[in-house]
Amino acid sequence: MKLFVAPVAAIAISFASVGLAASCGNTSAGFESWKQSFAKQARKAGVRKKGLQALAQTQYATRTIAADRNQKSFKYSLDKFMRVRGADTIVSQGRKRKARNPQFYAALERQYGVPAGVLIAIHGMETGFGNFMGDSQVVSAITTLAYDCRRSEFFIPHAIGALKLVDQGSITMATKGAKHGELGHTQFLPGNAITYGVDATGDGRVDFYNMTDALASTANFLRKKGWKPGRGYQPGEPNFAVIQQWNAASVYQQSIAIMALRIDS
Repeated sequence: MKLFVAPVAAIAISFASVGLAASCGNTSAGFESWKQSFAKQARKAGVRKKGLQALAQTQYATRTIAADRNQKSFKYSLDKFMRVRGADTIVSQGRKRKARNPQFYAALERQYGVPAGVLIAIHGMETGFGNFMGDSQVVSAITTLAYDCRRSEFFIPHAIGALKLVDQGSITMATKGAKHGELGHTQFLPGNAITYGVDATGDGRVDFYNMTDALASTANFLRKKGWKPGRGYQPGEPNFAVIQQWNAASVYQQSIAIMALRIDS
């Protein structure tokens, strides 16, 4: 779930009273002092000892800031975007994955109403079906973005979410994800992970690096955002608006809809 994901309104509202007590910055210079102020916000928002310890250990993520300033692919035409992101390969591999495990995807559709093609297309687009889930420290990356002035208000709830995931034992300081702090098979931003995560394996924890939990959580996200079972998901159809909730870049949205239909056909 990449940077262009729509804001998590419920989390943002729940943290609204916390406010922006800590001053943002555009360089690493003020990061350490910001962390001390942000720790007070985090504590008020319910972050406990492990989360606060993780916050204290975070480091300013220069690679995250560089990535945030250079997102060229979302400016491509639809055709170029799909070529660059390997849409044909995702569809081909996606069909094979669906054929190998039809009962798994059918069970998800029965429970959440989301067709296999949509979940498979997202899985393929985000991480190449789990082949690369990122090489950046999740907590440092998302905390850096919360500090960075460009979009502090958007990322602060996700930074709080990441610290709560540490409290819960879902992630640690060693957990790696994408450069914007997205984690797991389908790249959930931490605030969304807290809100929509599902323990589909029944082992007592939500593990976004487990495919079953990750895809169930993705289906749950889409259903909670208004997915209507049995309705279409192409542009102009009812469920396309839900795909738009996953990622706000129009080329991404259209690509998911096109690939999903090809996988499901």
